[in-house]
Amino acid sequence: MKVNGPSGAAPTGGQRPVRSAGGFSMPQASGAAPASASQAAAPASAVADLSALMALQGVETATERRRRAIRRGGTLLDRLDELKIAMLSGEAGEGALERLGRTLREERPEDEDAGLTGLLEQIDLRAAVELAKAEVRRNAA
Repeated sequence: MKVNGPSGAAPTGGQRPVRSAGGFSMPQASGAAPASASQAAAPASAVADLSALMALQGVETATERRRRAIRRGGTLLDRLDELKIAMLSGEAGEGALERLGRTLREERPEDEDAGLTGLLEQIDLRAAVELAKAEVRRNAA
């Protein structure tokens, strides 16, 4: 039997390859019966297994939610710093305000830790206050 690369072994003589779901082929005598029903259904079950795996990957754990919530809080603090720097340098900070508002509108994942939730609510409140102050300044001008 000769190997011809990734497709597997090349058939020799009166043998023909039988293809399985995994891409591995086995030589079979030409007089043998066709593939069984379980071999024919293997590609369908492989699709079902893949669907189940993808569904499991879509489930978010508590640790992932906590990580996302902390990342969002850190991003809001960064946006508040950008706004502070813009205002201290004498700029209106419209770009920083827009980014702050966009980040604040993002959904905040809920966390079971009351301390973390309280801290994230304070960060959200501070960002909302800065946006409200900017709106008042715009309306006064």
